[in-house]
Amino acid sequence: MMSAAFEFGFLLQINEEAALAAALNDYLTSRSYLAGFSPSQADQKAFKLLRRPPDPQHVHALRWFRHIAALQQDDSPDSSMKGKRVQPAWSPPAGTEVPQLRLYNSLTRSKELFVPQKGNKVTWYCCGPTVYDASHMGHARSYISFDILRRILRDYFKYDVLYCMNITDIDDKIIKRARQNFLLEQYKEKKPQAAQILQDVLSAREPFQAHLAATTDPDKKQMLERLDAAVTAALQPLQAAMDSKAAAEVVQPLAQVLLENSKDLLSDWLDKQFGSEVTENSIFSTLPKYWEGEYHKDMDDLNVLPPDVLTRVSEYVPEIVDFVKKIVANGYGYESNGSVYFNTSKFDGNPQHSYAKLVPEAVGDQKALQEGEGDLSISADRLSEKKSPNDFALWKASKPGEPSWDSPWGKGRPGWHIECSAMAGSVLGESMDIHGGGFDLRFPHHDNELAQAEAFFENDYWVRYFLHTGHLTIAGCKMSKSLKNFITIKDALAKNTARQLRLAFLMHSWKDTLDYSSNTMESAVQYEKFMNEFFLNVKDILRAPTDLTGRFEKWECDDDDNIPKQSHCPLKALCDNVDTRTVMEEMRVLVGQSNTYIASRKNAKLRPNRLLVESIAVYLTNMLKIFGAIEESASIGFPVGGQSQNVDLESTVMPYLSVLSEFREGVRKIAREQKVMELLQMCDVVRDETLPELGVRLEDHEGQPTVLKLVDKETLLKEREEKTKVRRRRRKRLLSKLQKLDTSEGMAKLEKMKVSPCEMFRKETDKYSQFDETGFPTHDAEGKELSKGLAKKLRKLYEAQEKLHNEYLQMNQNGN
Repeated sequence: MMSAAFEFGFLLQINEEAALAAALNDYLTSRSYLAGFSPSQADQKAFKLLRRPPDPQHVHALRWFRHIAALQQDDSPDSSMKGKRVQPAWSPPAGTEVPQLRLYNSLTRSKELFVPQKGNKVTWYCCGPTVYDASHMGHARSYISFDILRRILRDYFKYDVLYCMNITDIDDKIIKRARQNFLLEQYKEKKPQAAQILQDVLSAREPFQAHLAATTDPDKKQMLERLDAAVTAALQPLQAAMDSKAAAEVVQPLAQVLLENSKDLLSDWLDKQFGSEVTENSIFSTLPKYWEGEYHKDMDDLNVLPPDVLTRVSEYVPEIVDFVKKIVANGYGYESNGSVYFNTSKFDGNPQHSYAKLVPEAVGDQKALQEGEGDLSISADRLSEKKSPNDFALWKASKPGEPSWDSPWGKGRPGWHIECSAMAGSVLGESMDIHGGGFDLRFPHHDNELAQAEAFFENDYWVRYFLHTGHLTIAGCKMSKSLKNFITIKDALAKNTARQLRLAFLMHSWKDTLDYSSNTMESAVQYEKFMNEFFLNVKDILRAPTDLTGRFEKWECDDDDNIPKQSHCPLKALCDNVDTRTVMEEMRVLVGQSNTYIASRKNAKLRPNRLLVESIAVYLTNMLKIFGAIEESASIGFPVGGQSQNVDLESTVMPYLSVLSEFREGVRKIAREQKVMELLQMCDVVRDETLPELGVRLEDHEGQPTVLKLVDKETLLKEREEKTKVRRRRRKRLLSKLQKLDTSEGMAKLEKMKVSPCEMFRKETDKYSQFDETGFPTHDAEGKELSKGLAKKLRKLYEAQEKLHNEYLQMNQNGN
């Protein structure tokens, strides 16, 4: 196309074609005229004047003429060149609606579209443990669930998550437990005699039994009754021994049993008498420091990611004091006898604010409010300091026997609720995206947290999304540390692995009640075994020798139903409130389809498509990595050797095991051909006895290579034990059948059992002329290949004889 600056007026005034062609050629010598796909107005007018192609000596004019002629031909409705130079119109695909992440928000009690406040960055605060005792499965319920959610937001949805968690190391429970432990240890160090122990336990039991009689809560009453029964069981033998004037070596051990069984009520009795005399602050820091360390060990053992930011109450006391000062300055707090309380009426009366956003129906629940205040803060004098029973402590004036810090209101310590508000506010500011915690913390703790922070920042959006994990029950019963009805994380890990616990959580909704029971854990164990077997089978397929090009095989689609489809996408389920339960079930279905495909290919004596099964295994591995159920180092499946394994055990030992397997297979082949049964039995011993002790499973398949798998040693030993039991039952049944037959029938049955399946058809030369390496016939007596129907019928007979012969070998091996 000619330049837009082309002065064509003088050319259009030339009437003679030769002169016009010469003038046009001169002009085009220094200009571009082939750029673009459509002619300009100047091109079209000049082209009409020429009427025919210029003389070849005018090179540029001739090329220009041909170019314009071609363009005009393309524009012609009758042109056969249409579309070659001008691109057709393009329309985008209709597409489908892409799911968006929605989370169940306790602030609305519904699933809400998740929209972080600052682009891709997510700020998240999670209530951590109050560290005064061992971490239990209730803690695991929250922290494993939030670890799963955090990993999915970070690794699947690709959010930039800042995860902050606190450690409560100043609290009424910690103070009371620290004093009780200290006083009980002092008591034991004095080595009291049996009579003194008996007298003190009887004295401690009186207020304890009065408390038991006054308790109405059925769960607490049951717990107290268990304690009382334990004391009674230890009291009676000691009292009987002392009444009979038994020797000291008999009495003193009985007194120690009583002391151990009575430690809870005795320590409480000692605390009521001498607790106010405990003044050394280090006593109150030693206990939480120890249990915090144990908590972190438990989280490491559970493969829970550490927080990005960890806050301890003891390190934030100055910030807490400043937080309380501003709440008072804003008019929402008041001082009373050295303590500071939050004025719920004043806060709720402000149109900008609303008290108890999470559980408004719980306002006025004095039982819940007093539990939130703590056992040391609900005496009559403390309760009388408040303007309203619904008010709660921001700062508590310390009494004798309690740790204390300086403040404008005198010596004191933080209230429980203010701790999280101040620490989270200091780190995350006036508004965070997510706040997480257990379901039982909604009221009063989280509602009070919200009120304090919004009173401090004078806003109504301190938390955008409040996530609460569901309760955990133990075999259907409520679990509680205070009720002494709990299973520690260490106890749980002694029964099941961290992966199995995580799988159990993944198979349930994070926000609903989870029942920790043998049935729940058995389901998780079976899921792990099901997935692991698939991974091991895929690894065996991928170990088959092939060259670089052999990795890429023709995609067989003769039977489309047999080829597993990754048609399901986890996006939809994960966008639906992070529904891992559905994703786990979809993964199970995919593995089932894959197993069917692999079996069908092997039955047809064909290899499964390597890339297909590998892609499925990698996809499943990556999903389990995102869920935290597989360590980062694994490429396919569960790592062999566990999390502590520093080297890739599989890649290290598998070459040696492959050599052993191939050698054994060669020995078995020769033994079959030469009918050396002793060698076959030795090969079976290697498979069934020796290698399982090393965590190696060999799977022999007639007509196919031996499958080699690295499996946990304990799993293999359990499998071996179960197989032994099954064989014994079969042998017992078989012997029973043989005994019922007369001698001739029994001998005939025994003779039939002795025949190896490799030999059963070779003797029938009148029927078959050719056999494969296992002795199975392939051609009839006339040399014709056996029909599929006949081969299928003979295969059933072969397998039945194989089973019968194996029973004979087993009987023979065991001396029967």
